Amino acid sequence: MKQLNRLRCVSRILYRTHQMPQRRHGHLHYRSTAPAPRKNQIIAQTILGSMWCWMLWRFYHEPEDVLGHFHLPDPSKWTDQELGIPPDNED
Repeated sequence: MKQLNRLRCVSRILYRTHQMPQRRHGHLHYRSTAPAPRKNQIIAQTILGSMWCWMLWRFYHEPEDVLGHFHLPDPSKWTDQELGIPPDNED
């Protein structure tokens, strides 16, 4: 019975905390921040989009900035011995 009373008490507390009271000077934001104004969201999205556009453009046109300035070896020129493949005549 005590556990049931505790459960009821906890459920009442949780129910009350989910109801956010409104005040005349604005909304109460419990454990969260106030939403950003629409103007700031648009500016932030524009900056973020242009940053990604610039990064992907640079990576497409100059991938050696990320991958390095070395020449990749041609795998077709590797020998079986270099790859560790035994010769065909061994049984």
